[in-house]
Amino acid sequence: MDTTKLETMEHIDHVRTNLSIIIKELINRQNNHDQSKLHSPEVEIFHEYTPKLKQLTYNSKEYKDCLKNMGVAIEHHYQNNRHHPEYFDNGIKGMHLIDLIEMFCDWVATTKRHNNKDVNRSLAINKVRFNYSDDLMEIFKNSVELLDLKKQH
Repeated sequence: MDTTKLETMEHIDHVRTNLSIIIKELINRQNNHDQSKLHSPEVEIFHEYTPKLKQLTYNSKEYKDCLKNMGVAIEHHYQNNRHHPEYFDNGIKGMHLIDLIEMFCDWVATTKRHNNKDVNRSLAINKVRFNYSDDLMEIFKNSVELLDLKKQH
């Protein structure tokens, strides 16, 4: 019994250590999210285009045209922020769990800035855009529900 208890305690400690690493990285992401938007070349272009993007429906032709016009700022942003699939040569498949969590939180928050505010529609569009699995889609939907529940309390 003592050996089993000791092994269980070691297991618990390993899980706590892993969770601590993840928590520290999430706090780092929380504190540093999108900081590149506050500096050139992004700050000037985002200042001009963010109000325009707010009026558009995500992934519409007008939305895509707006992003194209933002050119150098969008490219710089993607190259400097690994929570965007565009950061990686193989998109979402290049990400790790922390990247996915930050990306998901970013998508949910960004949805609130667009005129239709439909997070599930955005997730469906991104599923096609970034070619992620049905399983990941369901995890994202479950996570939207979790955020909604936690915000209510």
